[in-house]
Amino acid sequence: GEKPFKCETCDKRFEQKCNLRNHMITHSEDRPFKCELCDSSFSRKPYLNDHILSTHIGEKPFKCENCDKSFYKNHNLRNHMTTHTGEKRFKCEICEKRFYQNRNLRNHIKIHTEEKPFKCEICDARFKQNRNLQTHIRTHTGEKPFKCQFCDARFNQKPHLNNHIRTHTGEKPFKCETCDKRFEQKCNLRNHMITHSEDRPFKCELCDSSFSRKPYLNDHILSTHIG
Repeated sequence: GEKPFKCETCDKRFEQKCNLRNHMITHSEDRPFKCELCDSSFSRKPYLNDHILSTHIGEKPFKCENCDKSFYKNHNLRNHMTTHTGEKRFKCEICEKRFYQNRNLRNHIKIHTEEKPFKCEICDARFKQNRNLQTHIRTHTGEKPFKCQFCDARFNQKPHLNNHIRTHTGEKPFKCETCDKRFEQKCNLRNHMITHSEDRPFKCELCDSSFSRKPYLNDHILSTHIG
């Protein structure tokens, strides 16, 4: 149907004006509905009610028959069930990639468009997702909310904290499917995978040797032709 009411911040459209008003609150910093049991606050009363019921009261009547998990809302249970069935109900009509949840599909669709509705008020940089904007803002504020439980190190992004924690635990979750070697970080696995590739684009100009990575070429030149 027609959606005549448009959000001037992110261009999302709505059929009714009241829905636009409710949506505009999501762009506001105003969170007048405060939880009396913790420090959380919310832009709308229903969000506060959901928080209290799901976090503090613990009422979760919708139980999964395949595991011990239970949920506050039925649609959360339905989303969870896809982890057992493997069903990805939500399909991108542009590239046909499929997703477990509709919100993941909505976020994905933005990569096909130039839409960047979330703007930094400090430097005018724009982002497709609000979480990317929030991460960017920390580069201005210096905020590092993610603290290591083993030492005093702090980070501005959760993935950076996760990488750091592995230096304490020794965990190596990224495994090479070719030789079973394991790595602490995904980027190290990607670099390692090149060693299994036939692609050797870095060629020595002094002999016929070629290498998969530039550092290997440099080592070769220093040890063979200069050393």
